[in-house]
Amino acid sequence: MPQTPMSREEVRDVDRRAISEYGMPGVVLMENAGRGAAELLIELGIAGRVIICAGKGNNGGDGYVIARHLQNRGFEAEVWLFCDPTELSGDAAINYRILQAAGWAGRVINDDADFAALFAELQPDDWIVDALLGTGTRGALRPPFPKIIAAINQSAAKVFAIDLPSGMDCDTGKPLGTCVRAEQTATFVAPKLGFDQPGADAWTGTVHVIDIGVPRDLIQPT
Repeated sequence: MPQTPMSREEVRDVDRRAISEYGMPGVVLMENAGRGAAELLIELGIAGRVIICAGKGNNGGDGYVIARHLQNRGFEAEVWLFCDPTELSGDAAINYRILQAAGWAGRVINDDADFAALFAELQPDDWIVDALLGTGTRGALRPPFPKIIAAINQSAAKVFAIDLPSGMDCDTGKPLGTCVRAEQTATFVAPKLGFDQPGADAWTGTVHVIDIGVPRDLIQPT
């Protein structure tokens, strides 16, 4: 896979063309992304619980796939859904329904929850999978995400970010007010443009590029 960073729009274009020009269903791309991220997390080592913190977008959908593959491998993985399940749509909704059918849908966390107390339950051997917000996030974060992110950063658990840490601007690498501080980031297709900016590694930790199966000429034009 290439190591040339891509912008928000360039990564979106890869997904769009894979779907429209090559006939790859979006749910297949999500499956490849989530499974690749789950395999990476297993390689990094899992000694405790894995808590998948998911939002309503495709980043959350990747998290649902991760949860399923970890459960299939016998790990203790639980989804914490930070939205109303009825707000889910598209490929994310498909993967959430699979978890529901398997009895693995986890917990729905309301906006008025005590986030600090919730994350204080976690231990140093646990992992938090940050699947809250994706590359499309711009501008100041809306409540309750600043409080959720602050609670994640105060937790004793290790953090594994999906595509990029929630609260980071994809293109500038700067926090959008507040940002998840990850030990490891599993990013898809290519590193994001913001990852090369000064100070961004304090939020991303070690970055791993996950192949989601798109044809090579989409990302390496000849």
